[in-house]
Amino acid sequence: MSTSQIAFLKGHGTENDFVIIPDPDNALDLPASAVARLCDRRAGIGGDGLLHVVRSAAHPEARDMADEAEWFMDYRNADGSIAEMCGNGVRVFAGYLQRAGHAEAGDLAVATRGGVKRVHIAKDGAITVSMGRARLPGDGVTVSLDGRSWAARNVNMGNPHAVAFVEDLAHAGDLLSVPPYSPAAVYPEGVNIEFVVDRGPRHVAMRVHERGSGETRSCGTGACAVAVAAARRDGADPALTGTPVTYTVDLPGGTLVITERPDGEIEMTGPAEIVAEGHLDPAWAEVLTG
Repeated sequence: MSTSQIAFLKGHGTENDFVIIPDPDNALDLPASAVARLCDRRAGIGGDGLLHVVRSAAHPEARDMADEAEWFMDYRNADGSIAEMCGNGVRVFAGYLQRAGHAEAGDLAVATRGGVKRVHIAKDGAITVSMGRARLPGDGVTVSLDGRSWAARNVNMGNPHAVAFVEDLAHAGDLLSVPPYSPAAVYPEGVNIEFVVDRGPRHVAMRVHERGSGETRSCGTGACAVAVAAARRDGADPALTGTPVTYTVDLPGGTLVITERPDGEIEMTGPAEIVAEGHLDPAWAEVLTG
């Protein structure tokens, strides 16, 4: 595979940053080792993950969604592993499509491994993603760290989350490694773990350890999971009250606004920025071919 003309971009959504590889025809077979090198912050471009931009009709995992969404977000974690969804990633993905002339302000559908996501690109640049409905498996876990333990709510946003409400975000430690949780069998493929504190009425702040990436500056699906868990804790389940509920979620990299509607649909609004673009050096051929 020649890398002489492999384009890349760098973007972020509330400082959750991504390497973007446009590949409309799915001509690149990026092995996990290549993704990990590209996302390496010292030896590569650096990012919390990689957005492989492919037409749905050209990707075997997305062909059945091609009638609904022209573009598929083939998302990879920073370690090269495949993930179902990334909320901030969808916003950056949509921002790239607009920049590249593949989309305009207004409504857009994006195929993901977590299903087709509906996106609205506002004229002011804010991007709203319909994130689907949360699933709330009954089995939760206990997260333990430095002699403290918290019951964590199990929330699935197309990917798994464990949401723990704590007294101080510093109690989460450095989040360089996966915070211990039990029973491990609840999340056989790993989990994203959110630590949350209250900031005010329907206003929370969080830190997150993302599965396969470590602590990140922001996590869109995590912010949605946190808002859902907070609403249940606060007795504000929209399915029961019949009224939408909105939470402001502060993350280290910025702020997201999460609304859950009575039908269960969750909307996430926030920014997306593209900060750089270029071509990979041909010397990376060996890296990219594994």
